[in-house]
Amino acid sequence: MPRKSPEPLESAPLAYQNQDFLNSPDGRVLRMMAEYQEPMTRFRRERIQDTVVFFGSARFRALDVASHELELLDNTGSTKPAPAEEQPARPHEVESGEASVQKLRLAEAAVEMARYYEDARTLAGLVSKWAMTLPGRRHRYVITSGGGPGIMEAANRGAYEAGAKTIGLNIKLPFEQMPNPYITPDLNFEFHYFFMRKFWFAYLAKALVVFPGGFGTLDEMFELLTLAQTQKLAKRITVLIYGSSYWKSVINLDILSEKGAIAMKDRDLFQYVDTPEDAFQLLKAGLMDNDQQEAAYDREHADQSKGVPQAPAPSAQELLGPDIAKTR
Repeated sequence: MPRKSPEPLESAPLAYQNQDFLNSPDGRVLRMMAEYQEPMTRFRRERIQDTVVFFGSARFRALDVASHELELLDNTGSTKPAPAEEQPARPHEVESGEASVQKLRLAEAAVEMARYYEDARTLAGLVSKWAMTLPGRRHRYVITSGGGPGIMEAANRGAYEAGAKTIGLNIKLPFEQMPNPYITPDLNFEFHYFFMRKFWFAYLAKALVVFPGGFGTLDEMFELLTLAQTQKLAKRITVLIYGSSYWKSVINLDILSEKGAIAMKDRDLFQYVDTPEDAFQLLKAGLMDNDQQEAAYDREHADQSKGVPQAPAPSAQELLGPDIAKTR
């Protein structure tokens, strides 16, 4: 018996439109490449030259910054509040004597974290206002954070209030999280891979400010310190550890050199700082020193007499012409 003629087939999806493939283990390399190339394209179009990165706790957020009344979040990057028993004591609980010892202790910590929120906001504003006065055709020292709440929000907020562009490198997590509202919309990123997010923290950074935080902050801080220690960064990076009393009670970095785990000179990779004004002066000195070293290259490759153009930078295709015919 002759076989029945098959029905006509529909066209197969293009490989780059095949979601089953792109989301499969076989498509992983393409997903990783996309998290490299897509941010690169946007940074180029937005004329971003380099960044100042802020790390710090995401678990505290200001409900009322003026009164330092805070709410503790459930997890790093989460928008869900922590359970009631883990929240800092509220003013009415303190006055009535209803607050437990734990809630009173958290209330004291909350006030301290509120100060760090305000300090990060102030410092980001100082850096942004100064950076906007620098000559050049690209945006310099753009404030960058992990894009979430807490210290990250404070950093983006300070830059936003100064009228500057500001970057958020968010990460997709198993629980709810949202980028903070102060990020420049065209510089709002969402990553799946932590290592690609860390790459973009390091790649453009000329300075790092580490505010009090937890596991994520420690991880990110030591990642960049290790890159600087091993000279894997093709640039100098200024690292400030903000809040000496907090950090010296959490980790004893001096012991590392005293025990020989790091070289004595590695202690010079970072500096402690406790006020926005002192931090700004140290940042400015370190960044200007870097600029002096790069001045000869900049004079050869850029017109420093004009400001940053308003229009996005052209793509390679816009510069060179179409490279291949478009498909329907």
